[in-house]
Amino acid sequence: MDAEAAIATARFGLGPKRGELAQAGNDPRGWVKQQIAQAGAMPPGLSGFEPGSERMAELLHARGKGDAEAQKIIRRQLHDAYLAEAAARTLNQIETDAPVIERLVAFWSNHFTVSVQRPFVLGLVCAFEREAIRPHVTGRFLDMLMASTRHPAMLIYLDNAQSIGPNSIAGRRRDKGLNENLARELLELHTLGVDGGYTQNDVREFARILTGWSVARLEEGDAGAFEFHERIHEPGEKVLLGRRYGQAGEAEGKEALAALARHPATARHIGAKLARHFIADNPPQAAVERLAEVFTRTDGDLRAVTLALVDSPEAWAEPLAKIKTPNEFVVSALRATGFRGKPEVLLGSLKELGQAPFAAPSPAGWPDTADQWIGPESVLRRAEWAMALALRAAPWIEPRDLFAETIGPVAKPETKTAVERAPSAADAAGLVFASAEFQRR
Repeated sequence: MDAEAAIATARFGLGPKRGELAQAGNDPRGWVKQQIAQAGAMPPGLSGFEPGSERMAELLHARGKGDAEAQKIIRRQLHDAYLAEAAARTLNQIETDAPVIERLVAFWSNHFTVSVQRPFVLGLVCAFEREAIRPHVTGRFLDMLMASTRHPAMLIYLDNAQSIGPNSIAGRRRDKGLNENLARELLELHTLGVDGGYTQNDVREFARILTGWSVARLEEGDAGAFEFHERIHEPGEKVLLGRRYGQAGEAEGKEALAALARHPATARHIGAKLARHFIADNPPQAAVERLAEVFTRTDGDLRAVTLALVDSPEAWAEPLAKIKTPNEFVVSALRATGFRGKPEVLLGSLKELGQAPFAAPSPAGWPDTADQWIGPESVLRRAEWAMALALRAAPWIEPRDLFAETIGPVAKPETKTAVERAPSAADAAGLVFASAEFQRR
């Protein structure tokens, strides 16, 4: 086994399970590509949960009743649902035999962040990932962009459900108006990027285009699902990035999203984010440009772009270029040991280490560079967690095997020596988990 097997399983995957490093070692790039080619079905552990539209309808019903006790009960139910679904999602990452797909799901879910920092979306965030992100990770970027923008979680999280055109039928009758949050984040985070060449006027024009993109009310046919409300849509012509959009209702937003998905700045922005995640914090410009070219040439075919990333020599040049986030660290350690524990303890660990599921501090999502994750306190917490796991897992772990099947191909000689000379199996396992090599991917 060589360093490329470690890169395949830890950088493109989520850290090797027992035997996975050897499996990938036969053909590391082929191991990654095979999973990309087979993407499709919903993992069994994530099936059967309530759709986001139904959860949204429950929220609307609770709000409409105005009964404080009833609303309290609904909030508790949504909190319990979030815990159950977030735990299932994390357990799926630990147990999956398709870790490359799960990494892609997590990457794109973070790109299109919805966060429980807005409590009203607590019961919707997991459904958002299942419904708007997962089906499209090897599909077209435009389809993912459209699905995420129209999902009730995003419409609520970024306030577009309440955005009212000032000159619309409803706008002329109410003391409410335009909300620019969704339009701004679509331009800055989801498509063009902060340096994508848009102006504040473009943000406002896009917000006008997106008025009416909301959620169906209880009295409407599909309560809680996406609904275009003509009465709150801003009438008249709009101009976004120099392109004119005539008055066409919902079609204006669809046309604008399609134009943004095909914009050269979007291709560069997506190329840079993928390269930053899979290659290095400061990705090589040649790799970014290559990915952007494939994105443009294939009309945003994410399967083609991801395969181009796998074929990039820069992705395989440095096996320890990236620091694991807390979620990646915990998941990779549990994949290596086979240890599960109670779901509530698992989620507690992620929260303690600073990355509870779907709890990013802003719409920008979780950071993807080392400086945001490795400070003195963070390192200490990781070391303490590593030792606690090692103590629990020691009875069924052989430290030499753990070392060989995780960091063996990339470990420094002194790390190997420290593990071999550790006074106990728990100490040895703790040294593996706390090592600089295990903390990186």
